[in-house]
Amino acid sequence: MPLASGMVLFDDSGDGFITVADGSQRWGRFGAAGVLARHRHRDGQSWYFVARRSRHCHQGGTWAIPGGALHRGEEPLQGALREFEEEIGLAPPVVRVEAVVEDDHGGWSYWTHVVEVAERFDAGLPVSWETAEARWVPAAQLGDLELFGAFRSTLQRLQIL
Repeated sequence: MPLASGMVLFDDSGDGFITVADGSQRWGRFGAAGVLARHRHRDGQSWYFVARRSRHCHQGGTWAIPGGALHRGEEPLQGALREFEEEIGLAPPVVRVEAVVEDDHGGWSYWTHVVEVAERFDAGLPVSWETAEARWVPAAQLGDLELFGAFRSTLQRLQIL
């Protein structure tokens, strides 16, 4: 019997840890990805949608982006959008992809997709145990948050911080 579209078999799930080249462990057997939604206000100011990781997660209490493990064969953008919807309860209304940053850890990568959205959407309540809260933050205030270390590095690479 064929599988319904979007259905993932357990063996195809990326959930689980993998040991990378430097001996450290990363979540996502096939890599991981997330979405950094950006809204440019008519006054020219950029706002970013960020999520505070729940205390049940690695580096809980820090701010990052909705994201997580890719499934086997899943494209990073597809997985990032799926994870966003799983954690926030809605898919970001993407106008266009502005940038993609790949953070390669020797055979395992995390892809950050910076996407433009036309309007700031209501964050609502997080629907996942992984997210304590989510909100829009002006670019000038991102550096004031307690950021997840790798996310801070990505923001610096993107010259947002």
